[in-house]
Amino acid sequence: MTDTYEGRPLRRPDAHIEDQGLGFDLETVLGRRHLLRAFGLGAVTVAGLAACSDTSDSSDILDSSDSSGSSSTPSSSSAEIPDETAGPYPGDGSNGPNVLTQSGIVRSDITSSFGGSTGMAEGVPMTLELSIVDLAGGGGPFAGVAVYVWHCDRAGRYSLYSQAVTDQNYLRGVQVADASGKVRFTSIFPACYDGRWPHIHFEVYRNQDAISSASNAIATSQVALPKETCQTVYAQSGYEASVTNLARVSLQNDNVFGDDGAAHQLGTATGSVSSGYAVSLTVPVDTRTTPARGGAPGSR
Repeated sequence: MTDTYEGRPLRRPDAHIEDQGLGFDLETVLGRRHLLRAFGLGAVTVAGLAACSDTSDSSDILDSSDSSGSSSTPSSSSAEIPDETAGPYPGDGSNGPNVLTQSGIVRSDITSSFGGSTGMAEGVPMTLELSIVDLAGGGGPFAGVAVYVWHCDRAGRYSLYSQAVTDQNYLRGVQVADASGKVRFTSIFPACYDGRWPHIHFEVYRNQDAISSASNAIATSQVALPKETCQTVYAQSGYEASVTNLARVSLQNDNVFGDDGAAHQLGTATGSVSSGYAVSLTVPVDTRTTPARGGAPGSR
């Protein structure tokens, strides 16, 4: 071992030449003049690189993830979830029936009807997890909020409204967010019906007591489903009409998601047809804004 190399002092005399840090390596391989010519860097920049190498080596700079393998950059958005229409089939009392006042609406498995109805929705299994973020409270989990979720079945029908299922209330349910702001529902993958991108509706209320009136909703929006997952699901029996309908619509021309291509509403999906799919979305909510329910009830 020596204290110098090519006339330059070693910052770590007891270590090998290759362990002297990023700044030393750059000077060794390229030389200071070559480095300046090749990259157009000024002396201040070179000094900055050398200073950085005093406290971190190249592996420190290249690896920005933590020990769990996840990025250290926060994943939650600072933008509030877009306000969208509840559509013509909300079942929240704003446009006909109000399932939210019925006993049994608070449940995690929404595949079957409840109360006096016994029907069950069939299709590829799906779980939905929404993570509600409280923007007015500093961006932390919005624990205790009640989330009402509803969507169509694999034939594109909405319970309570569509012909042949007006006496059913499946694919509708409420969950109260846990300490991490999460709600989870067990359901089936919805269809793509004519004129709309595949989606799931939801409303957020301050608490379970507030769900009795749709006017209490602090956020109304929709989850867009990923195209590749939709294509895989719609190749299965029972979803035949969805294949044609999906081919005629896009996120860019959809009458709900088209303004930004569902930039803040596109869910993440994992899984398979055999095991079922898990769909998730982070939902930032700001109680400082006035909810507008996104437009006319006639929109879908």
